Amino acid sequence: MSATPDRLELYADYVCPFCYLGKQSLAQYRETRAEPLEIDWQPFDLRSGKRNPDGSIDHDVDDGKDETYFEQAKQNVRRLQAEYDVEMAQEIAIEVDSLPAQQASWYVKQEYPEQWAAFDDAIYAALWQDGRDIGDADVLAALADDVGLPVAEIRSAIADEGVRTELEDRFTTAQRRGITGVPTFIYEGQAARGAVPPAQLERLVDGASRDTANSRR
Repeated sequence: MSATPDRLELYADYVCPFCYLGKQSLAQYRETRAEPLEIDWQPFDLRSGKRNPDGSIDHDVDDGKDETYFEQAKQNVRRLQAEYDVEMAQEIAIEVDSLPAQQASWYVKQEYPEQWAAFDDAIYAALWQDGRDIGDADVLAALADDVGLPVAEIRSAIADEGVRTELEDRFTTAQRRGITGVPTFIYEGQAARGAVPPAQLERLVDGASRDTANSRR
């Protein structure tokens, strides 16, 4: 086993159904690995251009996503559900604002990194398995409590303008890196975009690892 685990960057937004499905594919790939694979989550904001000050979503903003787009998205979600054997309570969540969840998750990643993965899983499950509103601070507080995180701190992080500003800086950095959609998986400078199958993630990570090893010979 290598001394330093492989690390995969994952750009994702909780309200993206393909991010949830991509996580399922990633979990299936990780189960096949003999060595651990660390996940470095990087936040991405799909709602930035449609978010009202109160957190509601302004559907009058023209972002190029019409009824035809959403119907096609639903069909793709259903296809991937079958492919990855995943059950979901809903196919899209256009009314949910993920910013509070991302603020809470980002805070946990910085302050309680050992508990971040469990919290991340809980947020996805709440939205896509249980149909709960992850934009609701009470829902996020309950999820934090479920995984043993300090509820008061999570509530504070959700309301903290400093955390929000830090997240917005991360969103800008992602765009400058050329991240235009999620999920995006990055390993050693190589990227795979979308809810790609486990075999493609294997090629991304293990193929790059083999190329690196060969270059050092």
